[in-house]
Amino acid sequence: MISQEQQYLDLMQAVLERGDERIDRTGVGTRSLFGTTLRFDLSDGSAPIITTKRVYWKTAVKEMLWFLTGGTNIQALLRDNVRIWTDWPLDRYRRETGENVSQEAFEKRIVEDDEFAGQWGELGPVYGKQWRRWQGPDGREYDQIAEVVRQLRESPASRRILFHGWNVPEISSMALPPCHMVYQFHVTTGGKLNCLLFQRSCDLLLGAPFNYVGATALQLMLAQQAGLQPGELVWMGGDVHLYMNHLDQAHEQISRAPRALPRMSLGAAPSSIDGYTIDDFTVEGYDPHPAIKADVAV
Repeated sequence: MISQEQQYLDLMQAVLERGDERIDRTGVGTRSLFGTTLRFDLSDGSAPIITTKRVYWKTAVKEMLWFLTGGTNIQALLRDNVRIWTDWPLDRYRRETGENVSQEAFEKRIVEDDEFAGQWGELGPVYGKQWRRWQGPDGREYDQIAEVVRQLRESPASRRILFHGWNVPEISSMALPPCHMVYQFHVTTGGKLNCLLFQRSCDLLLGAPFNYVGATALQLMLAQQAGLQPGELVWMGGDVHLYMNHLDQAHEQISRAPRALPRMSLGAAPSSIDGYTIDDFTVEGYDPHPAIKADVAV
């Protein structure tokens, strides 16, 4: 049987072979394809944690848990040993102050100095703000995640069970506009929860593996909160690209044979979606190839 991971490797191969080359916002340049779909079956407990390179799945799950807090400052992430969002505030700090501080020194100060973190660790109204605290024109804050949980429990046949982060008036204030921007949910008559994730922009080498893990973790949590079983994760990419300085790494990755996907499970259900911690997640059978290093384009 063909591994579910093979579709990811086939997509990477297609981008390498047929991707349109152009200069992007970062100046690094990309090869990209537009409009792709991958499907992962979670119903047997398997999780799309890529095996052809090591994916630090705990980091991806911690990021998703941070989104669910509604947080927008990297201090909380750094205190949890998650460094994947540092590049953007660090770049802003260097540009605005002219100080070529090291990442290590910058992160240390963010962790230890609340005032400094308040000024320089803020990402603007990114994911968590929109998911949990969308500011309406009436002055109220709207909790999209709580509404999704309510609808899954009370109106599972609804076609309106979704949330998104593309808040047009606030995009210019975000360090990075949402890439994984729309999550829609579908409950089968057999009690399985399916999730469709639309991602407008996808860094296929570095970003996609994290997005698959984060979406899986979210789907498992929502299913548990609504008394459902995980079904299918459908991932749809808009601009799916490889950066020009990632091509060698992509060739290396597709040369590796995928291994069996691991299993991800949750412990006992907390009383609400806000009660999960990284300790609630268990991954078994993860046997990846070595990590592949690549630079993030900011």
